[in-house]
Amino acid sequence: MMKNNKIKKITAVAVSVIMAAMMLSACGSGSPSKSADGKTIITVGDWPSKDGIEKDNMEDSKAKFEAANSDIEVKPDSWQFELKSFYAKAAGGQLPTVYKTNFTEAPQIIASGYSSDLTAALEKYKLADKFNKNIMRLVSKDGKVFAFPYAAYAFGMAYNVDLMEQAGLMDADGTPKQPKDWSEVAEFAVQIKEATGKPGIAFPTASNFGGWVFMPVAWSYGVSFMEQDSDGKWKATFDTPEAVEALQYIKDLKWKYDVLPANSIVTGEDYYRIFGTNGAGMIIAAGDVPNMLTQYDMKPEQIGMMAMPAGPKKHVTLLGGNLYAVSQSADADQVDAAVRWIMNANNPEITDSVKSENEKEIAKKLERNELVGIKSMRVWNENAESTKYINDLIDSKANANINHVKLYNDFMANMGDCELHTEEPMCAQELYSILDSCIQSVLEDKNADCAEILKKGCSDFQSNYLDNIDY
Repeated sequence: MMKNNKIKKITAVAVSVIMAAMMLSACGSGSPSKSADGKTIITVGDWPSKDGIEKDNMEDSKAKFEAANSDIEVKPDSWQFELKSFYAKAAGGQLPTVYKTNFTEAPQIIASGYSSDLTAALEKYKLADKFNKNIMRLVSKDGKVFAFPYAAYAFGMAYNVDLMEQAGLMDADGTPKQPKDWSEVAEFAVQIKEATGKPGIAFPTASNFGGWVFMPVAWSYGVSFMEQDSDGKWKATFDTPEAVEALQYIKDLKWKYDVLPANSIVTGEDYYRIFGTNGAGMIIAAGDVPNMLTQYDMKPEQIGMMAMPAGPKKHVTLLGGNLYAVSQSADADQVDAAVRWIMNANNPEITDSVKSENEKEIAKKLERNELVGIKSMRVWNENAESTKYINDLIDSKANANINHVKLYNDFMANMGDCELHTEEPMCAQELYSILDSCIQSVLEDKNADCAEILKKGCSDFQSNYLDNIDY
């Protein structure tokens, strides 16, 4: 989930940010792009500041990279991405040449002009056609690419194989029936409850987890949570019939279908514990869900994954992950050097590093009896050598029936008409907290009015957070 954005009144803080940007611009935006001996200088953000393994590894990577690229000099920068300091540094031209951010922030960064166009460099190094096209749409504008993704995840549905089998929802070869929409999810949940006596589905309601998981459900009903006016101000926009319909669906899981666990307060930890102890048939989850379940001794053969169901308005799932961007202050040589640096650890070719890292990761999963078989969202497409290698490795090391996760794997490889949607751009954690309360309200009171609850939630989000954004 997106990092928590601290919200304060826009008064002196805003002024200080502007002044800081001016001071930074005055004192440092003229940093040289070339060394005395003609090397291209790039600064790399997120560099470990404390001595230890991470810093040693980065220094080792730097030494090897500079040895192989004698025309480039890499300078460490310990700054880590954080929204408020980002905009001050960006306005002052003081961003590291290479900095990390996430998919949530990418649209705003690109729209603000604080990331360089990487298209020419990506084409030069034959990377442009190797990326997952679904992901690249999110970091592109007007046919040009402004960021370099390196990690991604997307939601689907996890299910308990044993409970699904008892409910008659599995084919003979171990492939699950796929609910095509949320209505069928409710039907499946009822079948599981009737066949096993266990809740057919679990849904989180606390620790910001409820709001986070509610996002793709709401989007699929046509909900838009916020929009930005022409003057740059953000407006909450979820006091709508579409949002009411989405919240009513969650309410119906409790009061109409009776397929949720009894407790209406479910944190993220509770959510995985319930599922991991055979307490629910299905949950919304990303492909890393097996890692959350090993502590509950849920066996690999008990865990399955399938595609995200569609909603009444559209088919959509939540995409998260991380990417590199290059400062807008970088010149052409620095952009080229930056892409070469990023490629050093992130490229579509099969390297010794790719082999070693993935083999070690899978060995660790097998050692702790974690499910191996899920092919999560990849930033590289199916034609990339590294993707083929990793997928073949997963197939060869799978420790359960691969058909249990086939529908999710197929979904990740081909999204079809499914839209990838990043987290909301502003105050996401605060929004999740408000939505937690909305969900709790409808699960605790059979007579709760979804429209009134959302009206208050939308108003509170506007007055307490969006009106007070100070960056």
